[in-house]
Order: sequence, then structure tokens, then C-alpha cells
Amino acid sequence: MTAPYPRLRGSKDLWLNAAYELLISQGINAVKVMPLAKKLNLTRTGFYWYFEDISELHSAMVQRWESKNTGNLVDQCNTDAANICEALFNLMDCWLDPELFDARLDLAIRNWARVDPDLKLRLNEADARRIKAVANMFTCHAFSKEQADVRSLTVIYTQIGYISMQVEETREERLARVQHYVELFAGVRPTSEDVDRFLNRHPHH
Repeated sequence: MTAPYPRLRGSKDLWLNAAYELLISQGINAVKVMPLAKKLNLTRTGFYWYFEDISELHSAMVQRWESKNTGNLVDQCNTDAANICEALFNLMDCWLDPELFDARLDLAIRNWARVDPDLKLRLNEADARRIKAVANMFTCHAFSKEQADVRSLTVIYTQIGYISMQVEETREERLARVQHYVELFAGVRPTSEDVDRFLNRHPHH
């Protein structure tokens, strides 16, 4: 017969996932041990099996956000592309695939950073990394440094605007607009092949 302890403890990911859900729905002040234990129907002591204290959980949350959202965005910028439009479509995958980039989590982190100076620094570093990755993408496709810098800011600030304003649009609306955003950011119209390739990997439903 297996011991009941695992059920009482859960797993590290289980606690982290629950913490994310609370962060996204109610903000960082809601992320406390008792509400988490209650949400998971686990014992409070189970939490301390995986985390020394709540601040260690906070660190794990921030680390996971950095590797998921910023890490995936940088990877998408570094994906091989034949032209700038294809490169931008690779980046736009982030805005349509929550597995690549979790916009709700990004908003929750931005809200949390307003009351946490250390996190604000981490957020500024993450935004700088994202902007640099997008700028490098433009530079690789023969844009001048000045153009690459301004275009990367436009791409990232547009997306932060989407996140911060919690813009609501259907998947169909967003898919229909993407090629026009790409044209705007790139300064050239994407080929129908590039558009089709992008749309084919993002079914409407």
C-alpha cells in the first residue's frame, strides 16, 4: 500500500500552478499559503515540503515567467527566417499561442511589479531583453541600427499596450490583423506564401 504523503504534499508544479492562478485572478496579495492549500485541498505543511517560505515561491514564480514569456519570445526572434516578414510572423506566434507566451501572466507580473521594486528591476531587464532580441532580428535583415531600435520598440510597446489595456478581440479578428501589423512593422508587404504559412499554423478554432 502506498503512503498517503504525496497526496498531502502535492507536487512543486501543482503549488506553482495554483499560485499562478491566484496571481492572475486576484493579484500577488492573494498568493498566501493557506488559500493555496485550501484551493488544492492539501495540507499547509505540504507547501513547506517544496518551499522554505512564501518568498521562495515568489522567486520560483518570477523565474518561471522569465523562462516562459521572455525565453520563448527571444527563441522565436532567433528562429531562422528567409525575410523580415517571416521573422515577424515567427514572433507573432507568441501572441496567438499561450503555450509560448502567457499574456495574462505578463499583465499579472506587471501589476505585481508596481508594488515590488526588485521585481520592477527584473521586469525592466526582461523588457530590455525582449526589445534587444527584436532589434537584433531587424538588424539581421539589413535594417540600420536606428531603424531596428525604433521598430523593435514599436513591436514590443504595441504588445505591452495590448496586454495592459486588456484588449478584447476574437481570434479571427487578431488573425486577420496580423499580416497588416507585420506590414506596418516591416515596412514591406508580406508575400501571400508567408501569410498562408502563418495562418495554416494557427487554425481559427
